[in-house]
Amino acid sequence: MIEESTPAFWRATLALCCGSFMIFSNLYVTQPLQPELQAYFGITTLQANLPLAIATLMLGLSLLVYGPLSDALGRSSIMLITMTGVVLTTLVLAFAPDFTSLVYLRGLQGFLLGGLPAVALAYMGDEFSKRAMALAVGLYISGNTLGGICGRLFSGFIADSFDWRASFLAASMISLVCLVIFWWALPASRQFKPKTPSIQKMFRDLTGHLRNPLLVAAYLLGGLNFFIFINQYSYVSYLLAGDPWLLSSSFIGLLFLTYLSGTLAASVSGRLASHLPQPLCMALGVGLLIIGSLVLLVPHLLALLTGLLINSFGFFYCHSHLSGWVSRQAHQARASANSLYLVFYYLGASTGGFYLDLFWSRWHWSGVIAGSLLVLMITLGLSLWLWRQDPRSLNQLS
Repeated sequence: MIEESTPAFWRATLALCCGSFMIFSNLYVTQPLQPELQAYFGITTLQANLPLAIATLMLGLSLLVYGPLSDALGRSSIMLITMTGVVLTTLVLAFAPDFTSLVYLRGLQGFLLGGLPAVALAYMGDEFSKRAMALAVGLYISGNTLGGICGRLFSGFIADSFDWRASFLAASMISLVCLVIFWWALPASRQFKPKTPSIQKMFRDLTGHLRNPLLVAAYLLGGLNFFIFINQYSYVSYLLAGDPWLLSSSFIGLLFLTYLSGTLAASVSGRLASHLPQPLCMALGVGLLIIGSLVLLVPHLLALLTGLLINSFGFFYCHSHLSGWVSRQAHQARASANSLYLVFYYLGASTGGFYLDLFWSRWHWSGVIAGSLLVLMITLGLSLWLWRQDPRSLNQLS
């Protein structure tokens, strides 16, 4: 087993962090480019959201495929093959001849992007000691956040200096470097034992989770929160690209630095959880999302930044508690329970833009916030319902 602070530990952690950075920088590379794609191809705001929506949708669905597949073929091979595919599709995206081709390629890229997130934790579970894994997982999740922020930042700056195609070219070069580091640094699997994948068992596990109302409520809560949170960023991009702000793609990319408050939220989430039941902590996170959304109605740039900071803190605070809740409520097949949570999570991200566009097209930014608040009231109700349904939560509060 790989022990903490050994050379093998640092090599494996470096590889997984680089891989995580690569995956999430590619996933979100199109988000600051949406106003530019809209102008370049002469499409609607809803259509401009498709490259992000299709990628997150396919990533979510792919999680149900790669986990069982890696049980038979091995963790390292799945990660290496899919990451190589990501590099190639990112490069081809730079030469997409039309918008339809761009969307199809993003769908393929999204499916390939799911390989590492679906398998990385299983690799760590196979190869790392428990103590080493606790540290490695924290560093790996930091790679997720940093990749998402940096992917948006560099794509915005490069598009301003050149064009949107240059953003994909740069992303492919960065991805190639990450792939080489991953291939060089990742230790070979020594503890992995192949298993014959069972479609019957996988289906039985998934349906079992979907019959658990506490899990289903958590899946809906996480998916609907992400449904709103991630797509608010898309529509605030359109808001700031238009009158009266007329901000550039590079400045719009800087908006995603507000995600850093979410990193802080994840780090402090455990402290309050020792005093309050997890569902009430989720309700607190949703409450912050509601407050942040109301702040976003103030027509001032500083207020918009403040609202996004509050939203990011609230969303990731709730998300961190939801992840722990799902693991605690799944009495068996915890890996598939967590995979199913991520499926709902990414399905929410991929479909929220279609919902918010109905409000944007009719009532502009105030409509987006009104539509957001409607959904957030539902998620607040779900979190309070979970609190009332779980006897351990009631006992903890008393």
